[in-house]
Amino acid sequence: MDAESAFINIPEDEVLFQKQYYGIGEVAEMFHLNASLLRYWANEFDLLKPRKNRKGDRLFRPEDIKNLLLIHHLLRQRKYTIGGAKDYLKKNKLKVQQDFDLIQKLEKVKGFLLGLKADL
Repeated sequence: MDAESAFINIPEDEVLFQKQYYGIGEVAEMFHLNASLLRYWANEFDLLKPRKNRKGDRLFRPEDIKNLLLIHHLLRQRKYTIGGAKDYLKKNKLKVQQDFDLIQKLEKVKGFLLGLKADL
């Protein structure tokens, strides 16, 4: 696993989907990113659609967090530019999501196996 992806602290789906909305501070803490970067990504990517309350605070749904994880993967791990990631998502949206789900499952298996190896 990439060192940066090891620091992402997103709860499992059962826990993640218990809450309807997450504040930008909570999401920034999950990804260890600045809130300003999340605001920028929300403006740049049509895939992210955080809601705003009357005060103007962004509230991310669990689906937005999953999409943010995909965007983070493209930008930080696969080193796409913003424009390149936008084009890639437009052209290959379904394939990208399937591939990303497979990568996530494989990373979980890898973590489990590394844990077993450490216990030996």
